[in-house]
Amino acid sequence: VLSVGPRLPPAPMDASLKPMVLCGVAGGLAAGLLLGRMMSTGSKDCGAAAPSNGGAKVETHDNGRAKVETHDNGGAKVEAHDNGRAKVETQAPNGTAKVDTQRIDGKAVADDVRAEVKLLSNQLKREHGVSPGLAVILVGSRKDSQSYVRNKKTAAAEVDFYTVDVTLEETASQAELLAEVEKLNNDSKVHAILVQLPLPKHIDEATILKAVKVEKDADGFSAMNIGNLCLKGGDPPLAVPCTPAGCIELIQRSGIEVAGKNAVVIGRSNIVGMPVSQLLQSMDATVTVCHSRTKDMVSFIREADIVVAAIGKANFVKGEWLKPGCIVIDVGINAVEDATKKLGHRLVGDVDFAAAQGIASWITPVPGGVGPMTIAMLLKNTLNLARHSVGLPRLPLRKNAKPEVKPAPQSQAAQLEATEAASGSPTGSVVALGEDVTVVLSGPPKLGSDVFQAAVAAGALREKVQQLSGKAAPPAVVLHASSPKGSAPVSLVTLGEQRQVLCTAETVAEAAAALK
Repeated sequence: VLSVGPRLPPAPMDASLKPMVLCGVAGGLAAGLLLGRMMSTGSKDCGAAAPSNGGAKVETHDNGRAKVETHDNGGAKVEAHDNGRAKVETQAPNGTAKVDTQRIDGKAVADDVRAEVKLLSNQLKREHGVSPGLAVILVGSRKDSQSYVRNKKTAAAEVDFYTVDVTLEETASQAELLAEVEKLNNDSKVHAILVQLPLPKHIDEATILKAVKVEKDADGFSAMNIGNLCLKGGDPPLAVPCTPAGCIELIQRSGIEVAGKNAVVIGRSNIVGMPVSQLLQSMDATVTVCHSRTKDMVSFIREADIVVAAIGKANFVKGEWLKPGCIVIDVGINAVEDATKKLGHRLVGDVDFAAAQGIASWITPVPGGVGPMTIAMLLKNTLNLARHSVGLPRLPLRKNAKPEVKPAPQSQAAQLEATEAASGSPTGSVVALGEDVTVVLSGPPKLGSDVFQAAVAAGALREKVQQLSGKAAPPAVVLHASSPKGSAPVSLVTLGEQRQVLCTAETVAEAAAALK
């Protein structure tokens, strides 16, 4: 029942009472709501409690004014004051406690990926004489494309890749572009070819992309790579589409469990939506793909433990749509007007970032989330293609498969366990020229949970040992999940008959500083 009462003149606040009161039409509305409840329940109590379904709670006071609290299934709480202004308290949906939302730092994760790529790229050069080669083709003079190409070249240089730049005029014909692709296909020093999109309208993009050899498909978009990505139990793709791969890296390196979770991917493009849905499914998530024809999309999002938004609409996903505690991976990059910014705009994602605070448990910001990962994964694809060229397996993306890293031989590792248990204080020795040394990590002290992560984290120490020993490769790493009794977190141990402990330290930095 809805009743609209007469407009009441404002009355002075009774100092002995501290209710928040509502004047005018709202007073009549409150009375109408109360009357309806009384009619439906037969109650004569004028101090009505909130109904169990979380609807409206109306309290009347002896001065005829009302305090109204509206609840939308535990959503916003609105209290009206006598001055007609509203006080709004934001709560997590469904009445749950507010969540401590954490940002996933895409830049930091991308830096880690680049460091790993550089380490393994240098190893590939030492052991196989191969430097990963990346070729980028740019047609035309679009400013955004030029910027992307510059960023990719800079990133490739930082990890010591061999690079080739091919720049053609806007008027270049399709035949000219195909000829350049063929040259790169036949260049043994080039392992990955990237054609910067979009191309001029007179060139058919599909024809150009098909011309790139699958063995040099830097973007992972070839039919064979996508097919292998989708097949269960088949050959792994030689390269995985960069942005979807970056999303998975962000999830995994944040320690987020995927198996058994409900995941919703918003968008079904060949570049992001389709590949990322397949990757999540391969990690045992139950995946729903929503798109422009999906009916009642909000109902799917509200049930999602993981939301990947890649629809290209600024702030499309509202905070109240999200399930409390969910993980949000925001792929969107959209410009919205902002007069306070120098360029007159700012970048936002597909998810309303501010509204997601206190609801999502993890979220990627825009910028600084998924964006930095795309180039990092391009570098990883290039490294994988270079490894493939010499018969080495690709570095896996999913965490249930570990990268191939050379540990110390088993017999040496067994010997080292006994040596570590007996080792104590530093000996003050230094690494001698020609000496075989192994880095032993126990614990590990914030160096990751597998030997590959530990080897990367201890990179500076390993490089210093390599310089002092004059060896062609850095020392192997032995990693213990727990510290043997009496052992130090970081030890340098020789592999000779004496098995001498050169030094021990609490951290990698301390061990590196001890080497003179």
